[in-house]
Amino acid sequence: MKIMKNMKAVISSMVLWTFIISAFTITFLGFVTYEATKASVKVTQNGETQVIRTHAHTFKDLLQELDVTPAAHDRLSHELSEPIEYGMDVEYIASKSINVAINNDTKQFHTTASTVGEFFDEQEFEWEAHDEISHESNDPIQDDMGISINKAIQVTVNDGGEEEKVWTTASTVDEFLDEEGIKLSKLDELNKNEQDSLEQDSRLTITRIERKTETIEEEVEYKVVKEKDDSLPNGEEKVVTSGEDGKVTKEYEITLKNGEESEKKLVNEEVEKESIDEVVALGTKKEQPKSEPKQPKADKPDESESSEPTLVSTSSSSDSSSSNETVSRGEESESKTLHMKATAYTADCTGCSGKTATGVDLNANPDKKVVAVDPSVIPLGSKVWVEGYGTAVAADTGGAIKGNKIDVHVPSSAEAKSFGRKTVEVKVLD
Repeated sequence: MKIMKNMKAVISSMVLWTFIISAFTITFLGFVTYEATKASVKVTQNGETQVIRTHAHTFKDLLQELDVTPAAHDRLSHELSEPIEYGMDVEYIASKSINVAINNDTKQFHTTASTVGEFFDEQEFEWEAHDEISHESNDPIQDDMGISINKAIQVTVNDGGEEEKVWTTASTVDEFLDEEGIKLSKLDELNKNEQDSLEQDSRLTITRIERKTETIEEEVEYKVVKEKDDSLPNGEEKVVTSGEDGKVTKEYEITLKNGEESEKKLVNEEVEKESIDEVVALGTKKEQPKSEPKQPKADKPDESESSEPTLVSTSSSSDSSSSNETVSRGEESESKTLHMKATAYTADCTGCSGKTATGVDLNANPDKKVVAVDPSVIPLGSKVWVEGYGTAVAADTGGAIKGNKIDVHVPSSAEAKSFGRKTVEVKVLD
C-alpha cells in the first residue's frame, strides 16, 4: 500500500516536470520563432546610425517603435506607408527652426541642413563679398538659431573734391561716416543729414571749409593839393611841401572751400602811417610884357659863352589866363612846368598791346621815347621833357594815369624796376 502511494507520487512529479519542461520548450521555441521573424533594419536618426530588428510592417510603424512623431519639415528617407524590408536603410532627420535677419528684416525658416552653408544652399541664398554674415559656412545648425546678414550697398563719396565708390553695410549716413573714419569739422558742409538712410547708389558730398586770416601792408598814395600863389608867374607850379605815401595794415578773413578761396572779407584796418599831402603852389601873377634890350652884334662869339641852352622868359598879353616860358633846348620850347609822380612801363607789360593810344608800335621801336599821360593835363601829341628821362612824346594813356601822373616807356623790365616811382619835373614843350 505504501509502495503504491510512493509510485503515485513519483508519477505525479514526473508529469509535473514534463508539463513544465514542455511549457518552457514551447515558450522558448515561440520566442526564438518571434525573434527569427524580425527584420534587421539600419536606422540613421539625426546623424546617428544603429542597426535594429523590428516586426514593424511600415516605415510609420518603425518610427512609432522609435517613439518619433515626424513634423512637416522633417526629412524622411521613405514614405510612411512604405513596408519595412530586411536589410533596409532608413533615415530620419528632425528639422530645426532658424531666425534669419536680412538688413533687420527677420524671417523664420525650418531646415534639416547640418551647417549654415548647407542651409544657404538649400534656400539658394547668394551673398556678395562685401556682405556681413554673423556665422561661418561650416558652423553647425542649432535649433532656434539666429543668423544675421547685412547686405552691402555701393555709395559714391566726394570728400573735398576727391571722389570714390565705397561698399558699405551702414544703414545711415552717420554710421557710414563712423565706419569709414570720416571726421567733419564744425565748418564742413554735408549734402545730407547725418540721420538720413543710405540706399544703393546714394551720393555723399562733403565740402571742406577752412578759414584763415591774412595781414597785408598797403601804401596809401599821397594827394596833390594845388594852392594859388600870386607871387609866381601865371601857370608856373612850385612844390611847397613834398608828399609822402602813408601805410595801412589790413587784416582779411579768407574762406577756403576744398582748398580754393571762395570769399575774402576785410575784418580790421589800422593806419600805421598817415600820408602827407603834396602842396604845389600854382602861380597866378600876371606880368606885363617886357622889351628886351638889343644885344650888340659880335663879329664872332665870345669864347667865354657857355654852349648850354639858355632860358628866355616870355609872357602873354595882359588878358591871357596863363604865362608861358620858352626854353632854348636845341629847337625845343617849353610852355609850362609841372611836378608829377612818375613810373615806368614796357611794351610787354601786363595788359599792354605794344601799341600806344596814338598808334606808336613800341615793339617795333623799343627805344622810342614815349610817355603815357592824362590827356586832360597834357594833351596827346605834346612834346615833353621829363627830368631823368629826356625829351619824349605824349603818345599813350593808362587806366591808372590820372591827374599829375606820368608813365615813361623803357625798353626792358629791369629798367622799369630801376626807374621805380618818383616825383619829377615835367616841362610841356609844345
